[in-house]
Amino acid sequence: MSGLLRAKYVAVFSAIAVLAATACSPSDGKASGQVKIVDAWTMATPPGANVGAGYMRILNEGSASVRLVGGETPTSATVEIHRMSMDNGVMRMQPANEGLEIAAGASVELKPGGYHLMLIGLKAPFAEGASVPLTLVFEGDLRVKTTLAVRAMGGGGHEQQ
Repeated sequence: MSGLLRAKYVAVFSAIAVLAATACSPSDGKASGQVKIVDAWTMATPPGANVGAGYMRILNEGSASVRLVGGETPTSATVEIHRMSMDNGVMRMQPANEGLEIAAGASVELKPGGYHLMLIGLKAPFAEGASVPLTLVFEGDLRVKTTLAVRAMGGGGHEQQ
């Protein structure tokens, strides 16, 4: 094989490899067409508050389950998945260290009184009408970007789901 022909083959196969890698990368707001975020919001926080919470509906439109394992935002030090539960008549909140699985074709609602995100170590209060950038992190390094709309303080209760 001549050097010119070999160079053409290398160029073609390199281009195919780049296209294949790009096709497998998740996009903002939608991870490979599989995960959608609907009605993402948080409540305004008072001055000096160290924590906030994130709520939304997560839709898995794919053919395989996905597991939410955390999140990232420039507005807080960490993002954790938490759940509220009743224990002998007492409501308790605890981290969901195992993450949150969303079955294929199903949805999960993060809401007051149930599963939700805790934004810990807030860098500034959340003001009503503002927005909070958030990246949800799923197993397998799947990432989905969204924005939490900041609603009025006291806009939701802690009902049991």
